[in-house]
Amino acid sequence: MLHAVEVDQLSVSYFETTALERLSVRLTSGQLIGIIGPNGAGKSTFIKAIMGLIPAEATSIRLLGQSAKQARTQVAYVPQRSAIDWDFPIRVIDAVLIGCYPQLGLFKRPTKQHRMRARACLDRVGMLDYADRQIGELSGGQQQRVFLARALAQEADLLLLDEPFVGVDAGSEGVIIDLLRVLRDEGKTILVVHHDLSKAADYFDTLLLLNRRIISVGPPQDVLHADLIEAAYGNPLAFLQKVEVSS
Repeated sequence: MLHAVEVDQLSVSYFETTALERLSVRLTSGQLIGIIGPNGAGKSTFIKAIMGLIPAEATSIRLLGQSAKQARTQVAYVPQRSAIDWDFPIRVIDAVLIGCYPQLGLFKRPTKQHRMRARACLDRVGMLDYADRQIGELSGGQQQRVFLARALAQEADLLLLDEPFVGVDAGSEGVIIDLLRVLRDEGKTILVVHHDLSKAADYFDTLLLLNRRIISVGPPQDVLHADLIEAAYGNPLAFLQKVEVSS
């Protein structure tokens, strides 16, 4: 069985505060995987740590059977919208072309073929008509679709999305989750940091529930149990109206 993500004894600390503590997990390829847990649980930290974007200690981190450095061109990352400067003057098509840069090499410019790929990716997320717009002119949902198109342009096998549904309209959320399902069916592996438990069972094949440590990992029906939710969130009562929790 091929694992897209293999992590052994991963720990991350910020200023003597433990963000993640000795996480070990294997995540199977070809799945749509939701990373859930309360605010401050280390969900985004986990994504950044396995990519090597922040300092971390680990016995081993392997992505697609390789080190994070070796797998770099095969891993696409979509950060939280709040981490992006939307006032930066860049057109939508040029933002998507950035996804082609890992394959270009140093000092090389995108070719006609790269531009065709970028337009095809925009078309796939329903944003081709906005190709020449400034990205700051778009709505939150439209901006998130553009960044997903950028990830598609990279032609990566592993996609890591940090809270892609925050601040997006229902139409864009539907487009994004439908496309993620198609990508999964094409053999891609997608990890999504997600906060809405009411949709977790419908959206994901596997859930990784954590709060600084791994509480549970597995199919949604095995993870969304009252005792596990309580272990992660401290009190499940606030979520019982949002998610059908097995007792």
